[in-house]
Amino acid sequence: QVQLVESGGGLVQAGGSLRLSCAASGRTFSSWTMGWFRQAPGKEREFVAGIRWSDGWTNVADSVKGRFTISRDNAANTVYLQMNNLKPEDTAVYYCATRLVTIPTDYRAYNYWGQGTQVTVSS
Repeated sequence: QVQLVESGGGLVQAGGSLRLSCAASGRTFSSWTMGWFRQAPGKEREFVAGIRWSDGWTNVADSVKGRFTISRDNAANTVYLQMNNLKPEDTAVYYCATRLVTIPTDYRAYNYWGQGTQVTVSS
């Protein structure tokens, strides 16, 4: 049973930073990928960044490129999302999700999801 547990969300002022963590368990993830998504009220779930467990290859959405960085710790089965220079429009519930091999940007392509962590950026 795959389990994903996010942590690290909170309230931060614009320009501040947060680091989200996603701890994965329940299988060997070497052939899997991990994606971070976010969903603001009334909006569709949006791709933020993804990473391949095997070689660390990443894909980052243009909307956060240069501010957000995704990384992983294979030994800890944990993926991180470092978010710098946060803006009020980054306010959302952030989710991690996992699937095999590829890193699609469509949230419907992912098989397993965490419960989400709230990020609120005040102006």
